[in-house]
Amino acid sequence: MTVTLADVAARARVSPATVSRVLNGNYPVAASTRERVLRAVDDLDYVLNGPASSLAAATSDLVGILVNDIADPFFGIMAGAAQAEIGGPGDGSGRAGGEKLAVVCNTGGSPERELTYLTLLQRQRAAAVVLTGGAVEDPAHRAAISAKLTKLADAGTRVVLCGRPPLPDGEAFVAALAFDNRGGARRLTEHLLSLGHRRIGYVAGPAERTTTRHRLEGHRDAMRAAGLAVGGAAEAGRTAGAGRTAGGQGWPGDARDEDRLTVHVSYDRRSGYAATLELLDREPEMTAVVAANDTVALGACAAVRERGLRIPEDVSVAGFDDLPFSVDAVPALTTVRLPLAEAGARAGRLAMGKETPPPGGIATIAAELMVRGSTAAPRGR
Repeated sequence: MTVTLADVAARARVSPATVSRVLNGNYPVAASTRERVLRAVDDLDYVLNGPASSLAAATSDLVGILVNDIADPFFGIMAGAAQAEIGGPGDGSGRAGGEKLAVVCNTGGSPERELTYLTLLQRQRAAAVVLTGGAVEDPAHRAAISAKLTKLADAGTRVVLCGRPPLPDGEAFVAALAFDNRGGARRLTEHLLSLGHRRIGYVAGPAERTTTRHRLEGHRDAMRAAGLAVGGAAEAGRTAGAGRTAGGQGWPGDARDEDRLTVHVSYDRRSGYAATLELLDREPEMTAVVAANDTVALGACAAVRERGLRIPEDVSVAGFDDLPFSVDAVPALTTVRLPLAEAGARAGRLAMGKETPPPGGIATIAAELMVRGSTAAPRGR
């Protein structure tokens, strides 16, 4: 049975005129109403009547690139590189080649906006969609994203994930390019441990993001392997009543050391600054701080200096991503390099059918440890 505009209006609890205004974009509508209408359009698989309905299986010259924050170099670099590869022949659709209109959709980290943009791109019969960055680890949102990507793929849209792990629900995509966040974080913490650091604070990103979880897991894997966190030799020492880690390192005896020396914040400089001050208050003898990304690390450096401490003589600071400013920081920032431009360019080629997808559609992109002047052996703090 054909879904009508009136059906959408009834589902969204608005008038047909309001639905028309939202779909045509020619009249201001409250954001909450707009979201409700687009959700109803999506739920009912509504397709515009008339000539547009004959294009249900066709694709346009539009390509959507979804980012969390276009002002964040992490996303800007990937989006720019992907956009540079979009256009020209070889889009994999079987149609004549030509320039594509790449539209960067800034979600602001909102799961609702992410779904809204995907709905709008579906309505526009986008030729391709590139989703960048980590995903939100909410079961309901994950199911909604999986269903939406399947609808896009079924309609002929090429879906590429860049810097985002594939969901386990089997959604349709051309390729998923996942960064080795866990392995990179582990190598970074192992580097600090090899220098002799034992009291290491961790400024993590938002708890609900896959990127945050994977990087934190890598850090804690390294700490546990060294017997410096719950589950390793530290816990065994407490069980024996020692209150210290094996080797007499003097790690605090709190059974929640991992949580006590971890603070979750937004991926920005101000949050890194505040979180590092908090960690220094919690553990005055802390000799190193690992930050969720390089921007957060800049805030951490500012906090360390505000306390009258030197980098790296008193406190080592490390970041993640190797953003362009990292090498110009003073001292230059030890970090983990992710090939953001290369990954974005590859995602653009895959979206346009210019490159053969990896086996199974999934590729893990290696992370490289970049040791610079912001980390050194602790000096008796």
